Amino acid sequence: MSNNNLFSNFDPISSKQWKQQIQYELKGADYNETLVWESPEGIKVKPFYHLDELDVKNNVSAPTNAFTILQNIFVYDVKKSNKTALETLSRGAESIRFTIENETISIEELMQNLPLEKVSYYFYLSFLSIDFVTKLTNFASQNKANFKILLDPIGQLAKDGNWFENLDKDFEKLNAIAAKSTNPFLSCNANLYDNTGANMVQQVAYTIAHINEYFNRIPSINQPITIEVSVGTNYFFEIAKLRALRLVFNSLAKEYNHHFDCHIVTTPTKRNKTLYDYNVNMLRTTTECMSAILGGANAVANLPYDALYHKDNEFGDRISRNQLLVLKHESYFDKVNNPADGAYYIESITQQLAEKALDLFKDIERNSGFITQLIEGTIQRKISESAAKQQELFDSGKEVLLGTNKYPNKNDRMKDELELYPFVKQNPRKTLITPIIEKRLAEKLEQERLSQEQ
Repeated sequence: MSNNNLFSNFDPISSKQWKQQIQYELKGADYNETLVWESPEGIKVKPFYHLDELDVKNNVSAPTNAFTILQNIFVYDVKKSNKTALETLSRGAESIRFTIENETISIEELMQNLPLEKVSYYFYLSFLSIDFVTKLTNFASQNKANFKILLDPIGQLAKDGNWFENLDKDFEKLNAIAAKSTNPFLSCNANLYDNTGANMVQQVAYTIAHINEYFNRIPSINQPITIEVSVGTNYFFEIAKLRALRLVFNSLAKEYNHHFDCHIVTTPTKRNKTLYDYNVNMLRTTTECMSAILGGANAVANLPYDALYHKDNEFGDRISRNQLLVLKHESYFDKVNNPADGAYYIESITQQLAEKALDLFKDIERNSGFITQLIEGTIQRKISESAAKQQELFDSGKEVLLGTNKYPNKNDRMKDELELYPFVKQNPRKTLITPIIEKRLAEKLEQERLSQEQ
C-alpha cells in the first residue's frame, strides 16, 4: 500500500545543505579532493546525487526488459548445428545466433524443424555475398521467419585489417542488399572496441562513428541496425554505457530520418576473463549480464566460463544459459520497464558519457571520418593508449582480478586443460591497415604461470 504523505512531516533537504553537512564532517578537508573521484573516461563521480542537481537534457528511451536469451552456434556440420539449435531452444534459449563461414551451407537443412515465427535467428556471416543474403531473405519471407543478418564490412576491416574485397565493392554489395532485403541486414561489431581496451567514451563514440559511415554510404537503411556490445564488470557504468549508446544513436539516426531504434545484442567482455581460477568467470559474467539487462539490451548472449580454453561444449553452454534463466525467471529482471530510470547516479553518468562520446564523435567527423582514421591508424593508436593504461593498473595490482593478480591459487594447473590457444595469435600477413587485436588483461601473467608449471 502506497502512502504519498509518508514524508510530508519532513522538510526537504537541498543538495547545498547536504554538502554543508559533509563539509562540516570532513573537519576542513576539501570536499572535491577527498570525496569526488574521476574515472578513466574523465567522468567525475560524486559521493551523493540529488534531484536539484540533475540536468538530464534527453530522456533515455530504453525498451522494456523483455530481453531474449541468445545462444551462439558455430556452423561447421549443418546437421549437428541444427540438432544443437533444437536442443538449446528446448532447454531455455529464446534466440539463436549462427556463425557461418561457408556460403555453400544449406539454409533449408540448417533450419529444418526449427520454430520460425516466434524465435529470432541471427546470422553472422564471415563473408559478403549478395546471393547468400538473398537465400536467407527468400527463406525468411516464404516461412514467415524472423531473421537478422549481421553484415559489417567496417568491422571486418577493423578486426582483420582488410575489407572483404575493397571499400567500393563492399559498399556496392551492401547497397544492392539494402535495395532488396526485407530483413535487418546491417550490424556494428562494437565488441571489438571493448575487448581491445577502449574506454567507455571511446566505445560509444567509435560505435556511433562506425554506424555513421553506413548512414553516409547507404542512402536508404529501412531496417533496424544491430549493435553488438561487450559489457564489463563496472556495474553502474556499464548500465549507463548502454543507455548512452542508445541515446546518442537515436540522436544520430534522427539526422538521417532513420526511424528505427537500434537493436542491442550484448555479451560479457573477454577483457577481464581469466584462465586460472576460471570459476570466478561465472561471477563476472553474472554481474555483466545484469548490467546488460538493466541497461536495456534486447538480447543477451552469455559467455561460458570455460570459453577461453575449451571448445564449445554442452556443459559450458548450459551453465551460461542457466545464469540468464535464473536472472529472467527467478530474479524477474524482465518484469520492470526501464529499471534504471530515476536513479540519479546512473542518469548523471549516462548524460556525461553521452556528451563526451558525442564530442569525440564530432572530432572524428571533423578529421575525415571513422574509416579514414582507421586507415591512418588514429583509432588504433587511441585504443592502444587506453589499453596500456588499463594494463598498467592491472600489472600494479590497482585493477584486481581475483584468483589471478590477487589471491591466486598456486596449485592451479591448466597446461593439460587447453583445447584452445587462449592468447593473442600471431599471424604475420599483408593488411591494408593495422588490425585492432583483442587482448585480455591477464595474458602475460598467465603465460608466465603456464611456463612454470611442472
